[in-house]
Amino acid sequence: MKSAATKNAQWIKEQALALGFLSCGISKAGFLEEEAPRLEHWLNTNQHGEMRYMENHFDKRLDPTLLVPGAKSVVSLTLNYYNPEKQTDPKAPKISQYAYGKDYHFVIKDKLKELLSRINDQIGAVDGRVFVDSAPVMDKAWAAKAGLGWIGKNSNLLSKQVGSFFFIAELILDLELEPDHPVTDHCGSCTACIDACPTDAITNPYQVDGSKCISYFTIELKDALPTEFKGKMDDWMFGCDVCQDVCPWNKFSKPHEEPLFNPHPELLQMTSNDWSELTAEIFQKVFKDSAVKRTKLEGLTRNIEFLKPIK
Repeated sequence: MKSAATKNAQWIKEQALALGFLSCGISKAGFLEEEAPRLEHWLNTNQHGEMRYMENHFDKRLDPTLLVPGAKSVVSLTLNYYNPEKQTDPKAPKISQYAYGKDYHFVIKDKLKELLSRINDQIGAVDGRVFVDSAPVMDKAWAAKAGLGWIGKNSNLLSKQVGSFFFIAELILDLELEPDHPVTDHCGSCTACIDACPTDAITNPYQVDGSKCISYFTIELKDALPTEFKGKMDDWMFGCDVCQDVCPWNKFSKPHEEPLFNPHPELLQMTSNDWSELTAEIFQKVFKDSAVKRTKLEGLTRNIEFLKPIK
């Protein structure tokens, strides 16, 4: 006879899939011993650049019971955002696929709140919190512990079934659930991501220097872009997909089924010239409720200018 922890875990996974999540896995809440020295080294060697928020809440990042007192389980979930559509002008500045549609924070948080509501209705009063990439939670580490994939050489979570074009989110609950088990690493001898990174940000297999990453430059960095990276940005004006585009496991990616992630009709049609003449009006129209708004018009304009060749 199945235990309550097993039955509840199975039921939660069924509900997650019904809500449109790609996968769901569970791990026992506790201190992330293996991650602690890695995170400390990454911070001490300043690989987080200007992302000072990464220095905050060190203990909470490693221990979910400090975020949810009495936490027993971490429910990790993934949501597909893969979109095979590309911008029509091959010379236009590029945007990472994850930012094509509505800001994922809002889309996923709504789904997580609905899942937590269903858990409370079905199982009883459960104390828990929902997390989407905006709190001190080590998403990839928990997803790997829950068997949703392995952390690849590009530091992304990779899955043999669906690649890596997905978001990761969590429910941290004070509910005992049957945990899943990690999967094995399937990067093998492949170095495609390391070889393709335009700024050599993947300094060693499984280690990314965030302060050299194009995503960091175009989104996180508020100062002027470093001149030594002029000509090395591969035309990315917001984010970067290179290490995912070249990953062999992404041949298994399938188009997402979330209408809210579809791009604004004008976005993919904009030409290189359109981007050079970007106005506040067009920015607001094309990126309404988009993650791109995080850079603001000034930041995106700065990035576009930086991509132009020196005359």
